[in-house]
Amino acid sequence: MTSTTFQRARSAEAKQAREQAILDAARRLATERGIREITLTDIAEAVGMHKSALLRYFETREEIFLRLTADGWREWGPVLRSELAHDDVPTPSSVAAAYARTLAARGPFCDLLAQAPLNLERNVSVEAVRAFKLVTHEELDGIVAATRAALPDLPEKAAVDVVATAVALAGAFWQIATPGEDVLALYRSDPRLGHALVDVEPRLAGILARLLRGSMPGHDDGPAGG
Repeated sequence: MTSTTFQRARSAEAKQAREQAILDAARRLATERGIREITLTDIAEAVGMHKSALLRYFETREEIFLRLTADGWREWGPVLRSELAHDDVPTPSSVAAAYARTLAARGPFCDLLAQAPLNLERNVSVEAVRAFKLVTHEELDGIVAATRAALPDLPEKAAVDVVATAVALAGAFWQIATPGEDVLALYRSDPRLGHALVDVEPRLAGILARLLRGSMPGHDDGPAGG
């Protein structure tokens, strides 16, 4: 589709389809190049729209990516809950591993998790932030419940802290693990900078396992790992 053929949506169904096309284009571009590299003009061109036309559907680029972050929560939450429910003998280590595995497999979501509090929530309307927070709150409740079902001795507040730690560190570690190509080559070429190379999944799993064990006095299922 080109900007010359694009037609403004005239019905609720057409508007929803246009919004989804914009979200899909933004997701694809972000996966290919990273969120920070994507402008509103890039998204508009990918959909075949003028930027001014795109602004009829989303107020800013940040709103687009905030919507994608909410979608990421909706996709990740059920996957993690399913893994926890199918853990026959859950331990702090196995629960931590499930968190780390499901997050590390979702690099674009980790990128969004890092960007949301830094940028995405800061250039949108209050209503857009409210809608986003309601989604995250609902998913948080479900994940906390699933985590405590797996580890009944884990206090609720501690379970909330585990989720918060997991998403915060996943976002931060993903940023560290995916520097530009020149910087990555530097890290690999100089042994003194080897500590800057982060493997997201094992690092996150180790930290979460230690956090879980520390929140459950007397419970030990082996080395912390990471």
